[in-house]
Amino acid sequence: MEKNPLQRSASMEPRRLSRKALNRALLDRQLLISRSGMGVLDAIGHLAGLQSQSPLPPYFALWTRLHDFRQEQLAELLVSRQAIRISLMRSTIHLVSAEDCLWMRPVLQPMLDQAFRSAYRKRLEGVDLDRIAEASRVHVEQAPLSFQELGELLSPLAPGREPGALAQISRAVLPLVQVPPRGIWGKSGQARHTTAEAWLGRPLAQTIEPEKLILRYLAAFGPASIKDMQAWCGLTGLRAHVQRLRDQLVIYRDDNGIELFDLADITLPDPDTPVPPRFLSEFDNMLLSYADRSRILPDEYKPLVFTVNGIIKATILVDGFVSGLWRLETVKEKDCVLAVLHIEPFRELSAAEKEALADEGERLLAFAEPEAAQREIRFGGDY
Repeated sequence: MEKNPLQRSASMEPRRLSRKALNRALLDRQLLISRSGMGVLDAIGHLAGLQSQSPLPPYFALWTRLHDFRQEQLAELLVSRQAIRISLMRSTIHLVSAEDCLWMRPVLQPMLDQAFRSAYRKRLEGVDLDRIAEASRVHVEQAPLSFQELGELLSPLAPGREPGALAQISRAVLPLVQVPPRGIWGKSGQARHTTAEAWLGRPLAQTIEPEKLILRYLAAFGPASIKDMQAWCGLTGLRAHVQRLRDQLVIYRDDNGIELFDLADITLPDPDTPVPPRFLSEFDNMLLSYADRSRILPDEYKPLVFTVNGIIKATILVDGFVSGLWRLETVKEKDCVLAVLHIEPFRELSAAEKEALADEGERLLAFAEPEAAQREIRFGGDY
């Protein structure tokens, strides 16, 4: 392992990191070089949350990162209110610890306000937003509500306005959490919401700490540029905060000469560290947390992974880089259930790579479909 250099003086040129060096650093931070024995709640915190607009991806994200992860471990955290699902980074639903929710949401509120204004300002011109938000809080704290239910209750306060748009005021202004059974493996249910304060019985933090957010990002995703940080969280104006942190950080440059920042006490793995194949879930944060995704996703593959309607497909990592897609299919044949894992590589795989992927795929099938009578792996594509 190569240790980070000591903090360099302003006259010294920062060390350059290759794409592969950045790849291995990312995999190490994301618990993907080897599975971690970290507890589930600790892992959620370490990863600075998990993208969760779809309920199931966090389960796959934790499975691929942790030893012996079981679905009930996350379900228990959601039911016991130690972990919650709430709109945070990039104005999307994230799974975070309750503790992180309470301080992260105030930091991100300006971005959420801006996102709301951009999407709904014209449709809600003339509406008293504060009045709608206050009424929303009363309604959802009496009982968790879907946005449809909430919009119908708010309609009398703004006659003639679209109920769905009125409900979005509450999503932007209030720290709304999605309550179980939403997000519980094996259960279904409409998304219903209440406030974080009501759900957790505690207020949001009064102190806004953007620099704490930057440090948490670097711990999970560094080394990274200021543009990368902004792409992850959606906030702008981070340069001034990074400048205040500068003396605490190590500075590198990438192959293009862009300045990268990192925590000073973290070692970088050897770029030649071998890594096993991994299955990333849909919407995995590794693909969403950089302005420059080339450390994990080759540019030519982005159109194959990111769809025009905002879906980020489940991917496979081979030698640390996105190299294809995967999906699960359940087929009922007579009286038994067949679980099929489809793997669609983007390039030709060696025999050893296919064998390693199949071995990992067997473990994925056993996790996702433990009751299937038969399990099968099918490689598709032209390779």
